[in-house]
Amino acid sequence: MKVLFIDSVHPFLEKKLSEAGMTCVMGSHMSPDEVDQNIHQYQGLVIRSRMKMDEERLKKSTQLKFIARAGSGLENIDLNYCQQHHIDCFNAPEANCKAVGEHAIGMILTLFNKLITGNQEMRKGLWRREENRGLELGHRTVGIIGYGHNGKAFAKLLTAFGTKVLAYDKYAPVEEEGLIQSVSLEELQRHADIVSFHVPLTDETHYYFDNVFLDKMQQPFYLINTSRGKVAKTKTIVDGLESKKILGACLDVLEYEKASFENIGDSDDHPEMNYLLNANNVILSPHVAGWSIESHIKLSEVLATKILFKYATLL
Repeated sequence: MKVLFIDSVHPFLEKKLSEAGMTCVMGSHMSPDEVDQNIHQYQGLVIRSRMKMDEERLKKSTQLKFIARAGSGLENIDLNYCQQHHIDCFNAPEANCKAVGEHAIGMILTLFNKLITGNQEMRKGLWRREENRGLELGHRTVGIIGYGHNGKAFAKLLTAFGTKVLAYDKYAPVEEEGLIQSVSLEELQRHADIVSFHVPLTDETHYYFDNVFLDKMQQPFYLINTSRGKVAKTKTIVDGLESKKILGACLDVLEYEKASFENIGDSDDHPEMNYLLNANNVILSPHVAGWSIESHIKLSEVLATKILFKYATLL
């Protein structure tokens, strides 16, 4: 079985697949055209986000048995086509969910405790204690939307602070435990002081957070998004910040970032981005919540286990 690595991942995956008898070809240097010209030779693909695996490209992969994505989201793969043509799709949300949860905690604590402002002022010789008085996370109610691996990991960390957690998932049951409660979306919008998104990007979740959602929030709140940028409409975030309905935002993902997650477009093209870049109550990071040193290898470990469980006996 030949496997093409379209993106770079931790070498552990190549090592384990090669040991099992698969032929691994490194193709992270290949252009999209080169991939299209050669994809028919391979039974397996390893990807991240550099290229879309849409129907047009997949039709060229006449021998394809599986696609493995080193990450959690599968929005860059035509899942309907794969299902119709019996192509297995593997991802690894359990490998980086702890990293996502810890990153979200770090962002909200940074915002609540004004760590960036305090650090900058101290370096200028300013000693402003009252102005940098913080908030305690344990006194807040956090509403988590999406209770898969990432949502669960975040919820578990929050309970260590004594934070009340309201969890809503349209498709998966929420296991209630201690401070974690299963609620309807309406109940979450009624009581949450913080709203955190942990949903995949689909047609249903595109602009999930829009002005309709914002209007249904019953009290001022903080927003966290570590899922996908297009889950939350930037214009709505800015509207909420300007009206003070949103008290602050922690955004690891942005609507205008490239589909490959490599960079973001020119902020001059998007006035809303300029607002976020200059807002003191907004914490930004470059889509790295799930990209820790530890998760880098864990993603490859999980994918190796899943691929070999299915295909090792067929080699």
